[in-house]
Parts: sequence; structure tokens; C-alpha cells
Amino acid sequence: MATKVPFFDKIVREFYYKIITAISTVFLLFFIFVEIPKECKICMGFVFLGVLVLVYIFIWIYANKRTKIKLNIDGSDVHVLSGDLFKQEGLKVIPFNEYFDTKVDNVIIAERSLNGQYIKKYCENTNLLDNLIKEDICLKENITESNVERNGKAIKYKLGSSILIEEYVLVAFSKFDKSNKAYLTIHDYIQFLVCFWNEINRIYAQRPVSVPIFGSGITRFKGGFEDIDDNELLNIMIWTFKISKIKFKYPAKLSIIIDEKKINKINIFKLKELEK
Repeated sequence: MATKVPFFDKIVREFYYKIITAISTVFLLFFIFVEIPKECKICMGFVFLGVLVLVYIFIWIYANKRTKIKLNIDGSDVHVLSGDLFKQEGLKVIPFNEYFDTKVDNVIIAERSLNGQYIKKYCENTNLLDNLIKEDICLKENITESNVERNGKAIKYKLGSSILIEEYVLVAFSKFDKSNKAYLTIHDYIQFLVCFWNEINRIYAQRPVSVPIFGSGITRFKGGFEDIDDNELLNIMIWTFKISKIKFKYPAKLSIIIDEKKINKINIFKLKELEK
């Protein structure tokens, strides 16, 4: 079992105290109405202590094995769970680079990336997709520059710029260097998220929205944040959603989908702290 949650984790202890309070109340009521023989009191004491220890161990194991959680963030339902993004209901968000490139050649776009999978498996006509991106009115307002010498598309868009294509929301997520490698600074990342949540608020129309952990793939972080992990990225995503003040009212919900291969590294249990 992967021990992604420390044995004396704060959230585990808080959850444990709540359960122990309930168990202690039951035992107290029991002892009020049932007289325990003196010769059995010591034995009962050890049994009670054993129950307390076992309950804590059970909670800790449960915290490490948990693969999903539901949070209430200022009135919005936020689900964090393991799964396949493409199999989720409602809108699925696919991160692209800032040029909205569509050439899957393992140089500009990797086949195993989410946008690579989307283009290969779920986009029937890339020429039509390119035209939809080029002619979208909202995207035109977010053009930052044109780089005609680039190997790939020339038009660059503001990070967070989004376009709805059927049930998919394509979003400009990562910057690209001269070698076509995706990168971001933590400042870029936060700016992207603030813009993205506003774009989703414009697009979603009370439908469920599923997003990946942005930056969990091959994106390189710069500026002293090279070692940032998925737990930290997830926390930043939820924090920026919280400060955005966007409300997902029933039946709409936000789902953050974690790759099934990475779930053992994510401390799902600790996310409860973000509700406070």
C-alpha cells in the first residue's frame, strides 16, 4: 500500500477524534446502565484501548486507499477522482499549447498527451478544427502575437483562452519555447487558471465540467518551481477556483480527473482542508 498520507496526518487525527467521540458516548451510556464486575474492568479497559488503536489504523488505511472525494467549495460541488477524462459526462477540458497546434508528430504534440489523444481519437477533421479555432470570435480577442517563422501555427493566444467544440473545451494552457517544449512559470500557471475559470463560467451553461490536473503531464515548470508535484498543482487549482467565486449549481458540477496511474501519489484525504 502506498503511504501517501502520513500516519499522524492532521486530517486523519481530526476525523479520528470525531469517531472516537461517538464511540466514547456509546461506551459511556453502556456503562451507566450495565454494571461491570470488578474482575472484568481491567480486561474491558484493554479492549477499549485496542478498539481505539484499531479505529485509528483503519482510518489511516482508508485515507491512503481513497481514490475520490466530494468537496463543497463555497456552494459548488467539486469532485476529485481517478478515471479517464474522455469517459466523463458533460464537457471535457483538453489543454493545448498557446498556439492551438494540431499536428501530432511527437515533436509539437505528443501522442500520449491529452491533446494528442483528442486529435487522434476524437477529432475527425483537423482542417475543420483549425478553421474553427482561427475564426472563433472570442479567440480573436485573445491573440497576443503572430510568429510566422515558427514550425507550427503562427498565431499565439493568451493563456486560458478557450473554445467549445461539441462536448470538448480546448484551452491554451502551456507556453512553447523555440524547441517546441511546453513550459510555464508558477506566475503563468496562476494567471492561466484565473483566466480559465472565467472562460468556463462563460461556456459551461450549467453542464458538468471535467478537467485534468493542469501541468501534470510533460509541462516543465521554471523559476524555482521545477519540483512542484501533482498534490501542489491540485491545491492551486482548487484555491484559484475558490477565489474566482464561480458557482456550479446542481446539476452542474466540476470534476478534477486524476490519471489512474498517478492516483497513488495524490493525498485525496487532505483536500478536505480546502473546504474551510
